[in-house]
Amino acid sequence: MVEPQERRKKLLSLLQQSSAPRTGAELAAYFKVSRQVIVQDIAILRAAGEEIFSTPQGYLLITAPKTNWVQEIIACKHTREQIEDELGLIIDLGGRVLDVIVEHPVYGQLQGSLMIAGRRDLNIFLEKINETGANPLSFLTGGSHLHTVEAPSRQVIDEILKQLQKKGFLDN
Repeated sequence: MVEPQERRKKLLSLLQQSSAPRTGAELAAYFKVSRQVIVQDIAILRAAGEEIFSTPQGYLLITAPKTNWVQEIIACKHTREQIEDELGLIIDLGGRVLDVIVEHPVYGQLQGSLMIAGRRDLNIFLEKINETGANPLSFLTGGSHLHTVEAPSRQVIDEILKQLQKKGFLDN
């Protein structure tokens, strides 16, 4: 059995080498521990300053940002049934949806990591919502929410905004 400190070091190395998110179950099987042990290890690594994100697809270590990509926070509003249309539009135009943010009247800003960069990511996210029956964060605010979107150029961001406006998804 690997000592906890050594396991965390190897866990961090696995995440650094991975270009795709790794699930807690996958990591637990790799280290022959429970998923809860992995959750605790991730919490300890985060407390030590590692930027590990939990996404619907699994854990992802954020390394140096792509400096040539443009980011914008976009205010959106739509129904639960329109989630796939909204997110699909963004990724089909070449954007990535990094997160969802809502402003809660009691708790303030609540943020959930999405890291949706393609149809596969979107399908996994939608499956998790359907499987769990969980409400999206925007449910707390009547459909109003923010997304941090990144794209390879300002022109792509502008086209995303144009198409979101056209579909009625922008919360003006």
